[in-house]
Amino acid sequence: MTSNQLRNTQKPFSFLHSEWLKWLAFPVAGVMQTLSLSPFNLWPLGILSITLIMQGMSGSSAKKSLLFGWLFGIGLFGSGASWVYVSINNFGNAPPPLAGALTALFVAAIAFFPAATFWLFRKLFNGQDRWSVLTFPAIWVLGDWFRSWFLTGFPWLYLGYGHLNTPLSGWASILGVHGITFICCLSGSAIWYFVNKSSLIQRWLGSKPAFPAQTGKPQRKRLPASFVFFAAILWIMGALLGTFNWSYLKDKTPITVAAVQANIPQELKWTRGYRLKTIDIYQTLSEPHWGKDLIIWPETAIPVLHDQAKNIIQSISTQANDEHSTLISGIPYREKDPDTGRMTIHNSIISIGAGEGIYHKQRLVPFGEYVPLESMLRGLIEFFDLPMSSFSAGKPEQSALKEGSRLVTPYICYEIVYPDFVANNANDAEYLLTISNDSWFGRSIGPLQHLEMAQMRALENARYIVRGTNNGISAIITPEGAIQNQSEQFVRTVMTGEIYAMGGRTPFNIFGSTPILLLCALILIVRRVSLARLSAATQRVA
Repeated sequence: MTSNQLRNTQKPFSFLHSEWLKWLAFPVAGVMQTLSLSPFNLWPLGILSITLIMQGMSGSSAKKSLLFGWLFGIGLFGSGASWVYVSINNFGNAPPPLAGALTALFVAAIAFFPAATFWLFRKLFNGQDRWSVLTFPAIWVLGDWFRSWFLTGFPWLYLGYGHLNTPLSGWASILGVHGITFICCLSGSAIWYFVNKSSLIQRWLGSKPAFPAQTGKPQRKRLPASFVFFAAILWIMGALLGTFNWSYLKDKTPITVAAVQANIPQELKWTRGYRLKTIDIYQTLSEPHWGKDLIIWPETAIPVLHDQAKNIIQSISTQANDEHSTLISGIPYREKDPDTGRMTIHNSIISIGAGEGIYHKQRLVPFGEYVPLESMLRGLIEFFDLPMSSFSAGKPEQSALKEGSRLVTPYICYEIVYPDFVANNANDAEYLLTISNDSWFGRSIGPLQHLEMAQMRALENARYIVRGTNNGISAIITPEGAIQNQSEQFVRTVMTGEIYAMGGRTPFNIFGSTPILLLCALILIVRRVSLARLSAATQRVA
């Protein structure tokens, strides 16, 4: 046969089965998932990335799948969490080579989470039969959940976040972001199954059958598109659920809001000579807005310990009271721990003027607010000695703040990215409030991802969220997860708007992620038991 005849007999797209392309597919799939999220919002890429992953793992061993998962993690976290470099380089004052090395180490370490997920999928659940359409989404979601709390957690870059504006958003109030992630993975896996079961598509791609017949067992004819139909039903249900109102107006009188965004340079924020100037900037920006119901200053806007700022707080509180306004501001708070007797410092929020209450942050950021293995790392490089990196976590089940007579549940920066933490604390709140200092992210995609996660929390709990930041993006988010007002980044401004006190609770607010996690666990248990029985039956026949 001549070379021309050989080329003519080759199937279209047969190059897709080359080994080097399979290795490349996994980091590409990771990047695709980053592109499905804010600020790119190319959500179909997230679903197609799952199809690509499933195809790449077909026929691979568990050991090779472990490496595939790690490569996927490199692509996902290397592109989606690249803002870690900004924090280390710009504010940890680490030179570029060291900042790059530390960022690479962080990405390489956290990539082991998807690596473990891929390995377990192939080791325990076959990973290349029709039931993979269900088992892969289940183990993926449980892997995301594990990553959200292990070693304080890194609940970032969940696939479901890309669907704030798709029909799947209707599931957020019931199953939360993990439920949406499950449906995304199911959709991508269903496409993979359909492509591999359709003889027409297989002939066109030049593929071998992905599901070889089992010897000695009669094969029932199955509809290749069955899982696709099932996924489509979930999308339609999501669209219908999105029309349901889980919350209601408790008061038709609007709450007027002013979020002060002072854009204080991070390198000046904690310098002793700039503290009074910082407070003066906030007071000057707030002056035209006294009389509004709520004025918000962002995370640690008052850069003085609470017990050292009593005169400042009293002066601001008097002015707020005179104007019937509530001021809610971030401030570091020092107190004696009643259990240990030692002095502790908290990253806190206070409500003064017409409001009252104080809240101490519970979920601290590693290295930014506390240093793991402190005795070993302190002093090695400046990054491990960042200002105010010795905070202590607040106690659970703290009281909500009050704005006038209304209950407000506060969250400081990183706390808003924990779905169940937000739901557990939002029970009686009439609206939610989060303050942050996203200066640590610089001009990266980090602040945009952070805002997207706050939008999902509003949708999950059907509550307004007011977000106040130092340098953007300050925003008012509706109970539907839409941005009603927002500020520009890196400007000194005041974002104003109106919100409403809401009542009612969503299923997610009541049950959290428990239903979807139990469903995923049940899927894996049933599948594992069926595989064990099949293995035992095969051994008896042998």
